[in-house]
Amino acid sequence: MILGGVPEIRVVGEAADGAEVPAAVEAYAPDVVLMDIRMPRVDGLTATEALRTLPDPPEVLVLTTFDADEQVLRALRAGAGGFLLKDTPPAEIVRAVLRVAAGEATLSPTVTRKLIAQVTAGPVGSGGDQRRQRALRALAGLTERERQVALALGQGRTNAEISAELFMSVATVKAYVSRLLAKLELNNRVQVALLVHDAGLV
Repeated sequence: MILGGVPEIRVVGEAADGAEVPAAVEAYAPDVVLMDIRMPRVDGLTATEALRTLPDPPEVLVLTTFDADEQVLRALRAGAGGFLLKDTPPAEIVRAVLRVAAGEATLSPTVTRKLIAQVTAGPVGSGGDQRRQRALRALAGLTERERQVALALGQGRTNAEISAELFMSVATVKAYVSRLLAKLELNNRVQVALLVHDAGLV
């Protein structure tokens, strides 16, 4: 009902369970999938991971609650373009779908900090140290300017904010973000932010 009344958005299909998602995506070829984490048989995380292995996957926007932080992190690592809390106001849901469709991450800085705190607070024995070493190795191949943009992404900055902070045009920032994604072999800017935090640089 919320999305159907927005001129810029066309709802092309629905799925009641994660198991139905791949077939629905194949049938309708959506630009964005609004994915609930909690579904009856196959959850939204498994469905998100399955979608991101497709040759030309749609963007995924995850619906969650704060009691599912670990699940959100799994979704973001799998390549989800962002997430919304289930009590998000309708207008913000619409804006989030449009932002994700345009390739912008949808993560509020407050929620991002909360999630990242959870990543960095994990005990070394849980694989955190290995993740940190992998992240540092990946970031070591960046130029100084690429590293600055990556750090800004890790701080939850928008393209406009990065532009002002680093004295670059927005178009140049976008070009750097695209270069980072290709160089680091990641799907979106959210994963760059997580990599930066895994490395302990923010």
